[in-house]
This record gives sequence, C-alpha cells and structure tokens, in this order.
Amino acid sequence: RYEEREDFAVVMQPFFRNTLLPLDSNGKPDLSFFAADCFHFSVRGYAEMAMALWNNMLEPAGEKQTYNNFTHDRSKLKCPNPEKPFLSTLRNSGFRNSDLNLEKTEPSVPYWAVIVAAVAGVLVGSL
Repeated sequence: RYEEREDFAVVMQPFFRNTLLPLDSNGKPDLSFFAADCFHFSVRGYAEMAMALWNNMLEPAGEKQTYNNFTHDRSKLKCPNPEKPFLSTLRNSGFRNSDLNLEKTEPSVPYWAVIVAAVAGVLVGSL
C-alpha cells in the first residue's frame, strides 16, 4: 500500500530468515550470543543482529542477504557509498514498476517443526 509513495517506504529486511545457531569451536551452541535465559540475545548477539540489519538496509531490494554468519567481525559492516548514499527501497533499487513478487511466500520451516522444537526444548529443559 506504500509502493506509490515517494516520502515513505516499507522494506522487509530478511537477514534473519536463514540464520543458523552460532556454534563454538567444539561444535556446540555458542552461548556467548545469548542472555542467561538462553532465549534472548546478549550484548554480543544484539551487536551481530544490529550489523546484519544495517547491512540489509543498505543492500538493494532483491539482493538482500538472508542469513547472519555470527563472525563478530566489525569489518563486515557496510557503509553507504557516493553512488548510493541512502537506504535501499523497492523504488530506488529499480523495482518500482517491475514484476518483483511482493506476495507472501511459503515459510522455509513448516509451522509444525517450530511446535516440535518448542516441545522438545521444554522437555530437555525440564530434565
């Protein structure tokens, strides 16, 4: 509904869509990215998500990264450049009148897998 507006845009930032749990050197989940409750992010986790979100906002529509690699490397932070000194939208990415599919897509993980994982997590946590 905002596609025709020149003063406002809504752009989905898919940086978290295909992100995997960060692992430590032993191949186990790296808990340094999570708070004490093991659900919310820690300062380190929020910093990684903030960098991924910032990078996504600078990437053109249709070319946005859909994962975060948790490298804790600030050199991966992108900066605006003289050719594109703005946040990317459909309009300034060249998709204003194109056939870019804006309809809802099927989720990459079936809804039942989330339920099974949640129940398994509760069971493991209670043990």
